[in-house]
Order: sequence, then structure tokens, then C-alpha cells
Amino acid sequence: MAMYLKKTAILCLLGVSALATSAHAGGFSRGEADTDILYEDGDYVMRAGAVYVSPKRQFATINGADATDDRYSQDYWIPSLAAKFKASDNFACAFTYTQPFGADADYGAQAQMASLLAGGSGASHKDFVTNEYGATCDVSMQAGKGRIHLLGGVFLQDFEYTANAYAGDLHLQDHAAYGYRFGIGYDIPEYAMRAQLMYRSAVEHDADDGSFDWNPAVAPFGLQDAFGSGTLPQSVKLSLQSGVAPGWMVYGSVKWTDWSVMDSLNYSIGNPMAPGGYLPQEDIYNWKDGWTINAGVAHAFNEKIAGTASVTWDSGVGTGADIYSDTWTFGAGVSVKAGPGELRFGGAVSYLTEGSQSTADDAVYNATADGDWAYAISANYRITF
Repeated sequence: MAMYLKKTAILCLLGVSALATSAHAGGFSRGEADTDILYEDGDYVMRAGAVYVSPKRQFATINGADATDDRYSQDYWIPSLAAKFKASDNFACAFTYTQPFGADADYGAQAQMASLLAGGSGASHKDFVTNEYGATCDVSMQAGKGRIHLLGGVFLQDFEYTANAYAGDLHLQDHAAYGYRFGIGYDIPEYAMRAQLMYRSAVEHDADDGSFDWNPAVAPFGLQDAFGSGTLPQSVKLSLQSGVAPGWMVYGSVKWTDWSVMDSLNYSIGNPMAPGGYLPQEDIYNWKDGWTINAGVAHAFNEKIAGTASVTWDSGVGTGADIYSDTWTFGAGVSVKAGPGELRFGGAVSYLTEGSQSTADDAVYNATADGDWAYAISANYRITF
């Protein structure tokens, strides 16, 4: 009975550590493909879940005056689906879905006016979202007390961007771009030990399917063609975990994301005064590379219930063209064996450190933000066949 409890507790801990989710990741980062499902027992394993995030970022001052606008960062969902199929003791594949990148902002009247007076677009709303559909396979073999895993796969990623501004509404879309991931891992399930290094490629998006709908109060030009391009970054993540005592496990990760590729989003809209011509535009970011460091501890209370607590630091990627500052996230989660599977749920609170943007650093207008907060809740359910 003691050995059974020990093994069950370890398996529970392996699952609950995945609940350490940042409530407000760096840059435009959102979800990660659930390739960890490849390490779980069972010939057929399915997991579905979602994270709901509510960031409360707002300006404190705009061009030196106290800001009166409400928060500009908007709430969003991050869905996640994963299914593992084990073909043999040495080969398995996982099919995954998530939204790896996104942003959603609504700007108040004060920010809109500041933008217009500076020659900007006076945008009231900007959002974009990406969907990733992936397939990742695992070739594993015995190595000492554990197994070594060679991981690799491909994914399709789409992209959709919308901006509502004073002159009109911009819509850009790329229906399919492709990327890949590969990595190596080693695990000893008996000790809840695992080490993994995973690389995810950058994705080049060419949004040729686009339009710009002129505001008739500004100019009677109607609907014009638009197109744009940009790069979403590559990343490398090292993940470690290990049992340290019966029913206890520690874990952590370090992730580098190549946000310096985000100099700008370049796009062009049809020139109504010169048919066949286009007016070039850009949204400037000038970001730097980002680092995310996570550490946590998990404990199995009994055969069915385990809990975890973690802290995450994410380096700010902004250099002054906008406000993307450092964040600190404190998370907790619980795993409960319920019905035919396992239910996991958790929550996190992020502190968004103060920051500023400046016209000297390519911002459209000067602004500052005080320390703000973001909140997240998550839940998922796993079934093993």
C-alpha cells in the first residue's frame, strides 16, 4: 500500500505542476502547446482546458497630464486541446491546439486625441490573435534508470489583426504559415524526475488577405485593399523537475524568446488617389529579447489530491516605444482525481511593474504606467484510455 501511494502521488504531482501558468506573459505570448502530454501514461490520453486572463494595465499620465482613461488592456481566453496516441513502447504522437500569441487593447478618448495630435492613427481598438494546430512526436528509448525522448513536430499558425482608427478600420489576415519544434528530454518517472529542452521556430506571416475601410466622415474612399507582414518569434525553453521527498516535488523553467524580431508590423493600404498604388504604414515596437524564469513546489496530500505553488518572473521587452515592463506572477493550483479522469484548476496574480513610453524612443506620444495587476484562472480535464 505504501509503494502504491508513493507512485500515485508522484503521478499526481507530474500533472499538477503544469498548472503554473503566468497570468500575464511577456510581449504578446499567450498559450503553449501541451506537448507534456507525451510523457503521461496511457496509450490514449486527452486533455482540454482554458485559461481566463484579466489584465488591468492603464496609463497613469499621457503627455505629462494625469490620465483619465480606463484600462486599455482587455480580458482574453487561452484555449488548449491535446490528444496523445501511443503506437508502441518507443513511439507516440500528440496533436495540439492553442493560441500562442495575441493582444487586445481599447484606448480611451485621451489616448486617441494624443495620438491624433502627434500625427498618429488615433486608434480606439487594436487586437490580434493566432491559432496553432500542431503535431509533435516522441521517439523514446531506455537509458539507465529512465528514458531519453527525442521530440519533433510541425505546426500551422494563422494570424488575424484588426485596428479601428479615426481614418478607418484595418483588417489583416494570414490563413496559414508554418513552423516546427524539436527537443530532447530525459525522465525517471519513479522519482518524478524530468529534464527537457525544447525549441520552437519563428513564424513569418504575410497577411495578403486584408482591407482598409475608410471612415466616410473622413474621406469617401470606401473599401481598399491592404496587406502586411511581420515575424513572431522563436523560443527555447529548459524545463526541470524532480521529487525531493515522498509526496514532494520541485520544478522550474527558463525560457528565452526572440522578441527583438518585433521591430514593427509593416502594412500598406490602397491609395485611393493613385489606383494600383499603396500607402506604407507601420506600428513600431523596437522590442528586446525576453526571459521568463519559473520556480515552484508541488505536494501530494493523498492518492487523489495534490497542490502546487509557484513564482514567475518575466522580463519586460519594451524599450520605450510602448509599455511592456517586467512582471511577477504568483500562482497556485490543485489536481483532483475525479470521475474517469483528472481535474486541474488554478489561479494566478501578476504584478505589472511601472513603465513608460517616450516619443524619443519612437512612441507616438509620451505616457507612463504605475504598477498594475493581472489575474488569471485556469481549468482542464484529462482522460486516459
